[in-house]
Amino acid sequence: MRINLKIWRQAGPAATGQLVDYSVDGVSEDMSFLEMLDILNEDLNNRGEEPVAFDSDCREGICGQCGLVINGHPHGNDGNGNTTTCQLHMRSFSDGATITIEPWRAEAFPILRDLIVDRTAFDRIVAAGGYISVNTGAAPESHSVPVPKPAADRSFEAAACIGCGACVAACPNAAAMLFMGAKVTHLGELPQGQPERWSRVKAMVATHDAAGFGGCTNMGECSLACPKDIDMEVISQLNADLRKSMVKA
Repeated sequence: MRINLKIWRQAGPAATGQLVDYSVDGVSEDMSFLEMLDILNEDLNNRGEEPVAFDSDCREGICGQCGLVINGHPHGNDGNGNTTTCQLHMRSFSDGATITIEPWRAEAFPILRDLIVDRTAFDRIVAAGGYISVNTGAAPESHSVPVPKPAADRSFEAAACIGCGACVAACPNAAAMLFMGAKVTHLGELPQGQPERWSRVKAMVATHDAAGFGGCTNMGECSLACPKDIDMEVISQLNADLRKSMVKA
């Protein structure tokens, strides 16, 4: 396959970026999207040109570091449901296709270089309240604190969030409410998460707003783009907890 690419190139945070045209020959339909970019970078290196900077780590759809906007879709679209960029395969594209690749675009995710953005705003949100109080010493007996199965299931579903930022990239307002709602629901459904429940949601929301994320207007693009299919219902839980926190703590 021969693939034509339009890739966002930006030398640094203060530099002016632009889309640059490239082409890659000899692409196998069995390659992942990132393997195709690896081939492009090998060719650029051989020509003495600067390779395209992009993030990746596990390349197994687990860590979410491989965030790219591909033809306008966060992580791309393989037609079979949501996926991470590293699990998107070139069989999803036709020979001779033109693919536009851009970074996440949000005030809270400033571009560092090319396709790499600074997602430490998510880390600050988690640091603000994404934890529980624990006692040091011997581990408690596993059945000493019963958790109803519906609550455990809901917590596990919310905990599937990998913090990739696709929800922010897809949202017209660049809101991180799906991410934050997943964290609040994950911990709020468990007995261990109750001591900080009300202070947690207030601190997380304050940090979210201070980072420059937008507000949620229920467009639903966040959930549609989420590679782990986190439901918008967690945003309802976030809003409910925030309202209750005003009188609880």
